[in-house]
Amino acid sequence: MKFNTKAIHAGQKPEEVSGSVMPPIFQTSTYVQEAPNVNKGYDYARVANPTRTALEKLIAGLEEADECACFASGCAAMDAVLKKFRPGDHVIASNDLYGGTYRLFREVFEPYGIAFSFIDMTDMQAVKAARTDNTKLLWIETPTNPLLKIADIKQLTVFAKEYNMLSVVDNTFASPYLQQPLKMGADASLHSTTKYLGGHSDIIGGAVATSNDELMEHLRFQVKTTGGVPGPMDCYLTLRGIKTLHIRMQRAVENAKIIADFLTNHSGVGEVIYPGLSSHPQHETAKSQMNDFGAMVSFTLKDDASETAKEFMSRTHLFALAESLGGVESLINHPATMTHGSIPREVRYKAGLKDSLIRLSVGIEDAEDLVEDLQQAF
Repeated sequence: MKFNTKAIHAGQKPEEVSGSVMPPIFQTSTYVQEAPNVNKGYDYARVANPTRTALEKLIAGLEEADECACFASGCAAMDAVLKKFRPGDHVIASNDLYGGTYRLFREVFEPYGIAFSFIDMTDMQAVKAARTDNTKLLWIETPTNPLLKIADIKQLTVFAKEYNMLSVVDNTFASPYLQQPLKMGADASLHSTTKYLGGHSDIIGGAVATSNDELMEHLRFQVKTTGGVPGPMDCYLTLRGIKTLHIRMQRAVENAKIIADFLTNHSGVGEVIYPGLSSHPQHETAKSQMNDFGAMVSFTLKDDASETAKEFMSRTHLFALAESLGGVESLINHPATMTHGSIPREVRYKAGLKDSLIRLSVGIEDAEDLVEDLQQAF
């Protein structure tokens, strides 16, 4: 099946009892058993729920993975992966990554004895130099949040396999529509399903898709034991959102290209960061591993001051000033004080995240209206 068909049909079949085309919302906490430990595949809803199973099968199909485990949030999914490691283990992660990921690594797992090195993943020599005999995981975010750097997934996963490291790609910004990390050698593809997969800013969720049996066994154990699972309604809404992933992403990407061109030619803009621009340092890498360039656009103002950026963002109308991304509506965000506020300023600046950086999540409105909104804000 082609991707557009998979988004609707992968891993799905009509519900057995009623023939319902959409998986029902199984709003239950427990299931009747024919005898102790003899059941129809379900015993307690923390462990598994049929609505969640349908969602997991759909995401696994989109990522071309054997299985998928869904969680209550993207952070819960990351937490489950990291719990595979023990004191003394070492993780190499992107130095320009989501602030919540950085906070989880540094403030939760580092005190338990897991070491982290935050490296520019576009610099393969720096990545290799950071490896130690205790390195167990390569955490790859691409495109990165919010500087939209593109890491070479194939090159990194070959390196990971050479030294028996797990490789996990945070695929949230691209979605499976634009990028399928497992096909490029990654062990797992992770998502905040809150974003493009759900697509309507009405759920919180996370997912990890993998064909690595050992990793999936670990994730299922975490689901059962620590219980960071999504409710059936959230699973249903995510299932419904994924049905239109392909057409939403296509429109959002088309709009993002127009926005990036507009910003590139505006006198009030300092730098425009978008993988689809030939000026982007990893434009060719993006071209080779992504089906298109995404719907996230970042830019700086000529005046590199936090207050100037805040004033600009207060003047937009269609671009709503809000956390998150990937919904049908366009959002504007100030990473330095919002999504990446937990990262110390000196660490942010070293990675290239300036105070005036503005991040746009371009939605599916009319592109002309979005351009006019930014124009009047200038």
